[in-house]
Amino acid sequence: MDSLAAKVQTVLAEDAFSGHVFVFRGRRGDLIKLLWSDGDGMCLLAKRLERGRFVWPQAQSGAISLSAAQLSMLLEGIDWRRPERTWQPRAAA
Repeated sequence: MDSLAAKVQTVLAEDAFSGHVFVFRGRRGDLIKLLWSDGDGMCLLAKRLERGRFVWPQAQSGAISLSAAQLSMLLEGIDWRRPERTWQPRAAA
């Protein structure tokens, strides 16, 4: 946890205690770690997929911003860049 907070501050030049959620992916792509400060301390969540890999965005500057919906899809292992509807909306008759 401390080494991830240090990366946030040194590599990304961000404040690890800002309340933002910082997401890191493991080398193989099947593990992600989320780091954030809730005001009382640092929180760390880790998730490893049993099958598949997390779809990881390309970052030009080392960091990107995701919406809450995109983060939710990322955590579920869904390709958040091109989500597909499971149903087609119908026009009102």
